[in-house]
Amino acid sequence: MSQLDLARLQFAMTSIYHFLFVPVTIGLGFLTALLQTGWHRSGRAELLQLTRFFGTLLVINIAVGVVTGLVQEFQFGMDWSAYSRTVGDVFGAPLAMEGLAAFFLESTFLGLWLFGWDRLPPRVHLATIWLVAVGGALSAAFIMAANSWMQHPVGYTIDPSTGRPQLNDVWKLFTNPVFLRGYLHVILASLVTGSVVMLAVSAWQLRKGSSPLAFHAAARLALVVLVPVILAAMLVGSELGVTEGKYQPMKIAGAEAQWDTCQPCSFSLFQISGGKNDMTPTQIIAIPHLLSLLATNHWNGKVLGLNAVQAQYEQQYGPGSYIPNIFIQYWSMRVMAYLAVVVLLVGLWGLWLLWRKRLSGARWFHRVAVWAGVLPFLMNTAGWLLTENGRQPWIVQGLQLTRNGVSPSVSTATVATSLVVFLLLYAALAAVAFVLLTRYARKELSPPPAEDTPIPALTY
Repeated sequence: MSQLDLARLQFAMTSIYHFLFVPVTIGLGFLTALLQTGWHRSGRAELLQLTRFFGTLLVINIAVGVVTGLVQEFQFGMDWSAYSRTVGDVFGAPLAMEGLAAFFLESTFLGLWLFGWDRLPPRVHLATIWLVAVGGALSAAFIMAANSWMQHPVGYTIDPSTGRPQLNDVWKLFTNPVFLRGYLHVILASLVTGSVVMLAVSAWQLRKGSSPLAFHAAARLALVVLVPVILAAMLVGSELGVTEGKYQPMKIAGAEAQWDTCQPCSFSLFQISGGKNDMTPTQIIAIPHLLSLLATNHWNGKVLGLNAVQAQYEQQYGPGSYIPNIFIQYWSMRVMAYLAVVVLLVGLWGLWLLWRKRLSGARWFHRVAVWAGVLPFLMNTAGWLLTENGRQPWIVQGLQLTRNGVSPSVSTATVATSLVVFLLLYAALAAVAFVLLTRYARKELSPPPAEDTPIPALTY
């Protein structure tokens, strides 16, 4: 493998691993805040127990997420110095905002929440967990602003002396249409992830018969949040596809393996064969007009094919292949969408059981809900594969090719060595994280403190 391939593989590995924890942090942060708010208003002991229980899982998740996220920052200078040198004046701004504002907000108030149970007034302590949740969401906003600029560059000028982009309108970073829909989609996906994780843990505890009153309440909260949020996420995801169809037509054409321009366009549920050099895949169960709706919001909308966009880019940017890996593009879109439907069905099943007052004793639902806990992580990974693979061969759409962003002074052997080291370290970290999270998820709830007794800080 070349240096470029290894560098891409390394960054993909660290990014995917890191993003396993990010949506849990955002989603579970808000759900923990809702639990504590419920306890603050009602005084119900089981809500306090749940707050501290899921707060423990949140803290472990944040700790692992921070460690894995720091590696990405170093990789910009280690493997992608040419990229950092070229676009650092723009890309560095939202990253600096994330570190100086959102990360410090989240970490500071997380410490106050952890150790302030018996030291802060109840309302102030409640505010700290909400600020932790807001800090996590803000952190994602700045990162998404940077990523959205890579998808659709805005708010910059080209310095005539260096030929590099310079930021001249920071506001445009946060009004970028790709950012607005992409960020909302990430927040909704995070709430889905947090809800499914809470539901899976609660289902496991209910199946074991541990604290049924408390974990019934947790499962109810997870279901009430999950169903409307995943419906909203599917709607926003569809609108994001329309936006990307406008600014990144190659990405949308690749998601359907649509080689020729069509109007109207069908959507195939799956296909046999197909790939970068296969223009005649066998499409199975093609749904008329659906691709037109997804890509343009119009029944008879026109979708440019891969060949047409390739010809357009060759004329605009010069010779070369601008077609991404079609297999990854086609199937990542379907994995994300189909699993979202499965999660929605599980959520509707749970709401029906809740309405029938049979949730606590529904053994088959408990089994399914536990295994459903893995689905949001597969969905999130597929979503990022769809987003990042669809931009290739650009590292910044229309401004810099990926092959021009690697570090010129780093050898292939160095990248390969660091890849192996990171792989081993991440495997060890994954084992530690899995043991810690499953160990605490299976623990019984701690008994509530006696009345008029100070609530101690969380201990691990």
